[in-house]
Amino acid sequence: MLLPALSLNPEDLLASFGTVGLFAIVFAESGLLVGFFLPGDSLLFTAGLLASQGKLNLPVILAGCFVAAVAGDQVGYAFGSRAGPALFRRPDSRLFRQEHVERARDFFDRHGAKTIVLARFVPVVRTFAPILAGVGRMPYRTFVIFNLVGGLLWAVGVTLFGFALGESVPSIDRYLLPVIAGIVALSVLPVAIEYLRARRRRAGAQLPEGVDEVR
Repeated sequence: MLLPALSLNPEDLLASFGTVGLFAIVFAESGLLVGFFLPGDSLLFTAGLLASQGKLNLPVILAGCFVAAVAGDQVGYAFGSRAGPALFRRPDSRLFRQEHVERARDFFDRHGAKTIVLARFVPVVRTFAPILAGVGRMPYRTFVIFNLVGGLLWAVGVTLFGFALGESVPSIDRYLLPVIAGIVALSVLPVAIEYLRARRRRAGAQLPEGVDEVR
């Protein structure tokens, strides 16, 4: 018997799995290879919004999401340290694409250690960044510091944003779907920009010698 398809709608996820499910999803998206498709940003925002309505306990979800986000990155770093170069030889599968690793590596090459903070706000990259930090043997102390800062800004910041909006805008739940759609669009925007930049760099690298790239 086939299992029903899992809905990735944040409201449905929270209704189905509750607070513990919220923590598990944040943990998985933060550092497990299979978590890159999960809706972390919109889920945190929705959790904050529901907390403003008294449906979730705000201190509990803030503390739990922070711990889950930091712990997820720590697991990702440990996996990267052990997997090493084998990660780049891993064949594509239903839940793994080399293009995701390459995208995260390009991001990492440009931003260095602060990628661990910045990547929190970039879907897909946030899943693979801690793994690549482990592969690249980033000093553990440096990683932990950036991980704590990034986890605080993302897990706590996005959740509080949802809570504040729920507190200040009457009946915001009526417009939840458009708001979530906007958050998803903002989340995808950095990915689209990185993709276009990568295409431009590849195109420039393929130009014949002596021919300047058109700007």
